[in-house]
Amino acid sequence: MYVFFQVASSEACPNAMASSHSSSPVPHLHGRGQGGTCHKDHVPSPPRHRNVRSLPDVCPKEPTGEGRLCDGPSVVAEHDRWTVYNSKVNLPAALNDPRLSKRESDFFTKTWGLDFAETEVMPSFFLPNITQEHFTAYLQETAQREKIHERCKAICPNKEDLDAISSITTNHEKSRAELDQVPKIFLKPDFALEEPATFSAVLPWSHFGGTVGKSSRDVASSKLLQEKLSHYLDVVEVSIARQISMRSDAFFHAMSSQHELQDRLLDTQHAVAVLREKTAAMERVMCLGPLKALRAALTRNNCVKLHNKLKLMAAVHQTQPTVQLLLSTSEFVGALELIATTKEVLQQELQGVHSFRHLGSQLCELEKLIDKMMVEEFSMYARSDLSRSLRDEPQILEKDRLESLAFGLLRQRKLDFLDIYTEEMMQAAKAVVTQCVAESLTFNQEVHTEGVARPADQMRLMAFPQWLELLKDIFDSFIFFLQRIKATLTVIRNVVLEVLSSSQKNRLLGDMGPESSGQESTDLSLVQGEAELAYLTHEGLFISDALDQAQQRKQQQTMAQDQSSVQGSRLQQGPRSEAPFGGTTDTFVCREQSLVSGENPMPTELELNTVINNIQDLLYTASNISHDRCVKVLQARAKDGSLERLSSAEFVTLSQAVEAFVRDTEELCCRRSVSLRGALQSQANRFVHRFHEERKTKLSLLLDNERWKQAEVPSEFQDLVNSIAEGRITLPERKTAGPDQRKPAEFLIIDGQKYAVVGTVLLLIRIFLEYCQCVNDIPSIATDMLTRLSDLLKHFNSRSCQLVLGAGALQVVGLKTITTKNLALASRCLQLVVHYIPVLRAHFEKKLQPKHFSVLRHFDHITKDYNDHISEISSKLVAIMDSLFEKLLSKYEVKAPMPSACFRNVCKQMAKMHEAISELLPEEQMQVLFLRINASFKLHLKKQLSRLSVINDGGPQHGLVVVDVAFYTENIQVLRSLENLDLNMAEIWEQKR
Repeated sequence: MYVFFQVASSEACPNAMASSHSSSPVPHLHGRGQGGTCHKDHVPSPPRHRNVRSLPDVCPKEPTGEGRLCDGPSVVAEHDRWTVYNSKVNLPAALNDPRLSKRESDFFTKTWGLDFAETEVMPSFFLPNITQEHFTAYLQETAQREKIHERCKAICPNKEDLDAISSITTNHEKSRAELDQVPKIFLKPDFALEEPATFSAVLPWSHFGGTVGKSSRDVASSKLLQEKLSHYLDVVEVSIARQISMRSDAFFHAMSSQHELQDRLLDTQHAVAVLREKTAAMERVMCLGPLKALRAALTRNNCVKLHNKLKLMAAVHQTQPTVQLLLSTSEFVGALELIATTKEVLQQELQGVHSFRHLGSQLCELEKLIDKMMVEEFSMYARSDLSRSLRDEPQILEKDRLESLAFGLLRQRKLDFLDIYTEEMMQAAKAVVTQCVAESLTFNQEVHTEGVARPADQMRLMAFPQWLELLKDIFDSFIFFLQRIKATLTVIRNVVLEVLSSSQKNRLLGDMGPESSGQESTDLSLVQGEAELAYLTHEGLFISDALDQAQQRKQQQTMAQDQSSVQGSRLQQGPRSEAPFGGTTDTFVCREQSLVSGENPMPTELELNTVINNIQDLLYTASNISHDRCVKVLQARAKDGSLERLSSAEFVTLSQAVEAFVRDTEELCCRRSVSLRGALQSQANRFVHRFHEERKTKLSLLLDNERWKQAEVPSEFQDLVNSIAEGRITLPERKTAGPDQRKPAEFLIIDGQKYAVVGTVLLLIRIFLEYCQCVNDIPSIATDMLTRLSDLLKHFNSRSCQLVLGAGALQVVGLKTITTKNLALASRCLQLVVHYIPVLRAHFEKKLQPKHFSVLRHFDHITKDYNDHISEISSKLVAIMDSLFEKLLSKYEVKAPMPSACFRNVCKQMAKMHEAISELLPEEQMQVLFLRINASFKLHLKKQLSRLSVINDGGPQHGLVVVDVAFYTENIQVLRSLENLDLNMAEIWEQKR
């Protein structure tokens, strides 16, 4: 109701609002008339000497006339006349503005700028300048009173503040209580008296029944209702008046600001009208004439464009004959560039021309035909290049033709043309082997191949030297084959790199943009020219024509002419003189247009990098194919097992040839191939198996025929062990027997020690040197060879144990018995092998890779087995004497004569044993052995004396035994190498009871 009252008041009394420009009346409730209107007393306010402060912006935008709210203002034409009555203001929004503190500062400045801000009022010249000295006497007079007042004010609250607060609170509560008396139906926002329900609720029908017969009670009820409604109106009017009185200053201040704004808008309207009159005059005088001149120039320019368009159409009409002419000279790149340029012109410059509606599809079909022609041409080139002779011919066939085809295929994004080359390369690799076999059979007439058609079967008929020569010839052919492929791929790769470089330079030109000038423009033109020349290196174009075209383009860019005229003039020139390699200057023009327009018909940089990687992979594939074909040659030869039957020297020769070929291909292709090495390793494993089986069988035959007698040592074996001692673990060359040939020696001298050996051990030394020599020649088989050598040494140990300790030689060789000499000789042979096991270990350790060092543990196991075998032989010798002592001493009797026959037999048997083995075993081992034999003798003698009840009592029997023991000791110490042997015979006696 408060807002409704304000709006109604502003619409009913606009002149009254306008009259409040210089006063700020405060409305007071005076009385109530019959119409329920509110009368206000106007109290004149004292004059105020202050500027009008601005309020927040509550005005609409620039006023416009009726019906032109959606049209923009004209700069020249005059608007409808505007009056102050067209201005509308939302006074409730101004009064209820939440930005009350900023209302007076941004009312005008928010929309119309800082020029509307209030300015400072100059002080009046008629007023004196008041300083602080005028108030000095007054301040001295009231200073004491002010101190007392401040002290009292701090102690007691201000009565006026309390009264004001209580008054405001009382009035607010009173007003709230009065408004609560008004029924809620009057305060609803959707209150409408014309509705029957609302009307019946406010004015019951019973009070308006009729005048006739109305009782005094009804009249009183009507008066009472009228008084009640009047009371409600008074309550509302009083509340509204109270609210208006509280905000009267801001309201009337806003009205005064509104009037000032209207005055300024009138001045602005007048200034805008004057400006529009001047602008209309300028339009008539200065614009109409020049616009006509510009229109004529535009018409002329359109005519020039039409003429150029017609010339362009004439040039496009000659596209198909020109393309046919270029194809007749195999200039695929030029034809494709011309087609691309024509299609670009059709899509951009000649789009919608009815006469050329079918030309686009015809050019697409023609482009597809050129694609097929280039693919077939490249296939024919690859076939002819790879099938020609590998020797006495240049590596690259028709380099210019290859470059042209590569450019054309890249231009059309036929990036799979390398697959065609791969297929042709595989067919050519098969033909290389067949051709080499045929040539080899032609030179080797002694090889009879009648009825044998397959090259693999023909190769198996050759002797190994002939086949090895054939294999080397195949290796050489494949080296030439790979060199030719690498040269061809290098040409293709250079073409791709040129295109990639051109693409990068074009992208650089595009990134730099057209804003550069002066020296920068010159540098850009040079870079662009280098990119074009790099792109067209393979065609050999006329540089003069290229420079003329570039100069013409520069002039046209300077004159800002349309690009379509440039394209039309270039296409209209037709084919020029042919370049040395089949190209024309029109190709240069087309590519120049592509570079200028920023379009790149070539593959992207990512695709070009992929092609470069594919070229490198193709070279790797060529290397793998060559190795695979050589593997098939090896497998064809090894089918009947002939490679397994090769000698060590022959297999080494084969291995060296394969390693040389693999090394050359790796150096040529920069790729390690494993197929041929794997095949060689497979053959090496078979060779090692056969090599090992032959020597193992040979060793078994030698052992089965060995009679375990000491053999003479030829001088060549002594030289062999001497070379091993010097660090040469190889087989010496066989020497022919000469007049100064040395006689065989009785012992083998190693590090100053004599080794009595059997013939099998001498051959065993040569056999494991053959293993070492094979590892020197073929290092790749070191692991396998070590395993086989350890197996050979184990076989020698186990077989010799069976023959000697197990007495297998009695049945195999026919020996009557295994003597102590046989046992000692076997022990010494085993010691010789144990001596060389560390030498073999060190040699194989040099040949093995660190990851294979674990296989060296086989030597540790073998050494342990051999030492155990030697210990068993020593125990066997002691056991033989032990059984002899038991047999002899069981018949011993203590009686004269002395020395007794039993002791004489014991000494005799020990002397025989010493005589048998003293030359075979070293002195230290002899002493250890006889100490063990003496211990066995003392044990049996002690047992016999115990049975005979002979004790250490100094009696006759004790004396007789002492004589025998002395005789035994004297005879033992007389033997060689036993002079200082401490027999310690005192342990045989039992102590005196």
